[in-house]
Amino acid sequence: MAFQLPKLKYQYNTLERSIDPMTMEIHHSKHHQAYVDNLNKALEQYPNLLGLSLEQLLQRIGDLPADIRMKVRNNGGGHWNHSFFWDILTPELSNPSEQLLDKIKEFFGNFDNFKTEFKKVALDRFGSGWAWLIKDSENKLKLVSTPNQDNPLMDIAEESGKPVLGLDVWEHAYYLRYQNRRADYIDAFWNVVDWKRVEELMFEN
Repeated sequence: MAFQLPKLKYQYNTLERSIDPMTMEIHHSKHHQAYVDNLNKALEQYPNLLGLSLEQLLQRIGDLPADIRMKVRNNGGGHWNHSFFWDILTPELSNPSEQLLDKIKEFFGNFDNFKTEFKKVALDRFGSGWAWLIKDSENKLKLVSTPNQDNPLMDIAEESGKPVLGLDVWEHAYYLRYQNRRADYIDAFWNVVDWKRVEELMFEN
């Protein structure tokens, strides 16, 4: 079955306190749709891969046929990353629970320090990419970034783990409102994070 663009849990204009409606619409209906379409096209000649989930494809990027490896890496990564990103955003005001705060404090000292370190990781990603909070195989929390549409699920990732929070720092994610002010976009991101969803990802098996 072909991969499909996921429907959002909210309208394009409901995140406006942080992300303008036009950016949301273009980002979801144009950029994300293109990743889905290009991924499906790349897989047409490999029916043996069509039964794999997106996660399974990403976890074996290094073993894919050479002629589609980069196409799946870029477009499969783009599809997964954006699907994840939409899922951890909310128009409702949200705050981390005490349980989630305790987990963050265990590895970052306090919540403000966590946000400061996350911002640094997001700002230090040169060019296009993503900033992530991941949970590694030992249940430790780490902040990492990946270039382009790579993510920590991929077998080629420098640091692997389960993403529990992620931020798109491609310019198309913020340029209409923030222009070159990536720092302002990162600060605004915290106003639309769905901390309940982050907590679910953090503590699920």
